[in-house]
Amino acid sequence: MEWELMLWLLSFFSVAAALGFVIYQLMCLSDLELDYINPFDSASSINKFVLPEFIIQGSLAGLYLLTGHWIMVLINAPMTYYNVNLFLKRQHLVDVTEIFNVLGKEKKHRLIKLGFYVLMFFIVIYRLVYTAVVSIIEGDNVGSHVESF
Repeated sequence: MEWELMLWLLSFFSVAAALGFVIYQLMCLSDLELDYINPFDSASSINKFVLPEFIIQGSLAGLYLLTGHWIMVLINAPMTYYNVNLFLKRQHLVDVTEIFNVLGKEKKHRLIKLGFYVLMFFIVIYRLVYTAVVSIIEGDNVGSHVESF
């Protein structure tokens, strides 16, 4: 049971990081839209967090697959497919020369990702708390049986 607690703890920090990356990317796009930042700075700020987000997403999907959490694999499969598809088509980075033309589309994609990561965050928090409580209860039962002998 301890390995499962570690899995959900790792998932918690990973999803929190991915959520932070997407929020930061949305803030950069909003700043660009409101003309608080120039296109080059916005594109470079966004692009340096795209691959880490993809790596976190793919690693989580692979980790859930390896540990046999099939529901989590099914939840992560569409986003993983979308990220792999973007990467293979080389459309994962924001182009500084086209950023104003695709600003609305990029914001929409990142808002969908934000919704996905918020859903994942709540699922992971639930599973983390559930696993911790079950681990504590099972740990208390084992200790009480030893004392009764």
